Amino acid sequence: MHRTYSMRQSRAPTASQIENPPPPSSSTKAGRLFGRSPVGHVFRRQAAGAFGPDLAKKLSQLVKMEKNVMRSMELVGRERMEVAQQLSIWGEACDDDVSDVTDKLGVLIYEIGELEDQFVDRYDQYRVTIKSIRNIEASVQPSRDRKQKITDQIAQLKYKEPNSPRIVVLEQELVRAEAESLVAEAQLSNITREKLKAAFTYQFDAMREHCEKLAIIAGYGKHLLELVDDTPVTPGETRNAYDGYEASKAIIQDCEDALTNWVSSHASVSSKLSTRARTLSQRRKANAAKHREGQGVDLANQDQPMKSDRDSWVPAGEHRGAHEGQEEEEYEDEEEEEAEEANVNGEGRGREREGERSAHDAVTA
Repeated sequence: MHRTYSMRQSRAPTASQIENPPPPSSSTKAGRLFGRSPVGHVFRRQAAGAFGPDLAKKLSQLVKMEKNVMRSMELVGRERMEVAQQLSIWGEACDDDVSDVTDKLGVLIYEIGELEDQFVDRYDQYRVTIKSIRNIEASVQPSRDRKQKITDQIAQLKYKEPNSPRIVVLEQELVRAEAESLVAEAQLSNITREKLKAAFTYQFDAMREHCEKLAIIAGYGKHLLELVDDTPVTPGETRNAYDGYEASKAIIQDCEDALTNWVSSHASVSSKLSTRARTLSQRRKANAAKHREGQGVDLANQDQPMKSDRDSWVPAGEHRGAHEGQEEEEYEDEEEEEAEEANVNGEGRGREREGERSAHDAVTA
């Protein structure tokens, strides 16, 4: 995350941490033989960035890393279910109140594991959508490579053979390649923005539903804990008989109903923008709308009269003099053509008469 905008830059304690100080760092975060990430996750991430088109390498790594995240979440869900079963097994040998409450808490924790599994399915929608952007980037790479290759060939020929006729051919190919590249780049830009918004909408919607349902389970879990009598007893003193079986069943039923009837429109947590953030966001939307309107083609003045030597445009019907002059010129051209034909015909006839006279003189002699 960029340091300037990181939420953890100052490392100042939050209001929740001030109210409830955080515990020390977990013991599982240190002392690992192969580092924090599993070896398989590291190998898959590095392999994804080593192959494929250059344009899609970074996003390929992201897609592979998200797949690692999903596998980790699947593992968390499965192990949480196993934890729920083990909690219930342990509680069987305890007193009645602890046995009943741990059994019901196991039901809630098992439900959390089920929610983790559902969250993975929804999270995959986000990953698949991001993957479609990677596929578009991979398809754009050949057009970029072709354009760059032609550009390099032209530069090489201009350096070695400045007068080569192949330069003109390559320049024409470069024009076509640039046209194809422009179409592909525009398509990539549009699809990237569309898919990016769709992908993270999937993720945030799934995350919101998951967290809201976890909060519901946590709330009903705390209600179950109220059924455990934690009053200290002296040695030899017996506790009162446990009579919370019906209450624990009712709590579990209420939790199930709350999870079943939850919809996003009734979400408890809402993100409200500050006045400054809301103003800046609305200003950004307004500027974007104005920019889109400014890019339109204005056809209001497309039929304005053409300016020429005359003051204004004149309809074709008023050009009578021009038509008459044009007709006279056409008539003169026709007369000239007829005169030329007559001269040609006259010369031909004269030659025929001279030939006849020559033949007559020869016969007479």
